[in-house]
Amino acid sequence: MKTFHVHVRVKDLQESIEFYNALFKSKPTVVKTDYAKWMLQDPRINYAISTGHDELGIEHLGLQTDNEAELKDIYSNMQLAKGTVREEGNCTCCYSKSQKSWITDPQGVDWEAFYTYGSATVYGEGINSKPAPNVMEQWTGNDGKVAKNPSEQLESEEDSKNISIGNTSGCNK
Repeated sequence: MKTFHVHVRVKDLQESIEFYNALFKSKPTVVKTDYAKWMLQDPRINYAISTGHDELGIEHLGLQTDNEAELKDIYSNMQLAKGTVREEGNCTCCYSKSQKSWITDPQGVDWEAFYTYGSATVYGEGINSKPAPNVMEQWTGNDGKVAKNPSEQLESEEDSKNISIGNTSGCNK
């Protein structure tokens, strides 16, 4: 069975945990100094929040699977969608061991498809290795590129729409 995933950037983690505890009538299954996650069964959702971002609000949406076969099905669907699929593969991210891929929808919302097969004691390793979000100096989007000013971005978007970027990281935020 698949689980809908939402990751939201928040200003105050403790205040947000208290709000979502009341809203969901449930405590988080994971709490770190910069991150919290609720694995809800009704509705079935993986709802995560993290601090330390310049912008607040939706970080990304996603579909979490219970097994690799379901992940392959979602990956096939991503291939049919118009957009660049960024295969991240096996990684440590958000205090979990996962296999994942990313795509960005026409509105610019990043979507993650992933299968989690273990937990981790660190936010990320390898390509996802970074200090806690509140000390990150520069944010690069799921495409692994540094943000450009709007005029540069418009020029390069058409060139890169159908080019696979390869092993980039959505958790490198």
